Amino acid sequence: MKQTALLQPTAIRDFIAFEDHIKALRQKRGKRVPDVWYKMPLHYRGNHLNVSANGDVIPWPRYCKEKFDFELELACVIGKKGINISEREASQYIAGYMIMNDWSCRDIQRDEMQGGLGPVMAKPGPSFGPYLITADELPDLANLCQSPNKGPHMRAYVNDELWSEGRFGSIYWSFAQMIAHISQDSWIFPDEILGSGTVSSGCGAELDRWIQPGDTVKLEIEGIGQLSNSIGFPAKDKKTK
Repeated sequence: MKQTALLQPTAIRDFIAFEDHIKALRQKRGKRVPDVWYKMPLHYRGNHLNVSANGDVIPWPRYCKEKFDFELELACVIGKKGINISEREASQYIAGYMIMNDWSCRDIQRDEMQGGLGPVMAKPGPSFGPYLITADELPDLANLCQSPNKGPHMRAYVNDELWSEGRFGSIYWSFAQMIAHISQDSWIFPDEILGSGTVSSGCGAELDRWIQPGDTVKLEIEGIGQLSNSIGFPAKDKKTK
């Protein structure tokens, strides 16, 4: 059942759960996927106080010089409080799903990541929408992983041109595994959002193609709909007298 997308999540945790995505980005820098990525589902905590909805104009961050990027993701919404949740029980804690666009400033992200504390300014805040699709509408997603030819199609369009296409089943870490991991001796709460991370080829950094001010980015996931946002123009710094 469709419900209005959440605009005030209690927390955002964004994972990097698609193997082909992390492989592609690491190869561009002449590096391999670190061993720890295969040991646990890795994530960072996003800005849950600065989120956008379907149709919103996304401001171009003034500190992003040229490489502002989109990221095509599926988001899982937590429906009830829990701790030490097993992988088998995890699906009971999922309220539903939305499309997520994890907007990224790649130029500053390159610098921030060298500090070893993860992205901050590089992740100004994601978009969610167009609806929250309740878990009963997509019952197989909770445990679907490592099945490249299964799961809903995921597509990204820029100005109505198809830039990216993938399948959710190509994910390496399932939402159930993510929930089991983060709930170890730690509570999870309703309206927390878990992002899947970017599907293979689902961002400009992989494609070496970059969105521009005024562009419209549409992310589409089969069974959920389409999340559409246009990009604003960089604000001009005020000159001091």
